[in-house]
Amino acid sequence: MTDTTKGPASYFPSIEKKYGRPITEWKDLIRSSRLTKHMELVNWLKAEHGLGHGHANALVAHTLSEARGK
Repeated sequence: MTDTTKGPASYFPSIEKKYGRPITEWKDLIRSSRLTKHMELVNWLKAEHGLGHGHANALVAHTLSEARGK
């Protein structure tokens, strides 16, 4: 049986393919931003880096959940 990635991380392969940056680089950008609210970060990624809403949302959700969980 194969293990299928679920949730925001399921978007990661398509994000890397479409935008040409590794996920770790996107997460570093999010962490280095002075913005802290989910939608502020999503809108920033869309406006400044050209990400689509779903991709930006997945990156922000995953990054913020890591920060809360650790």
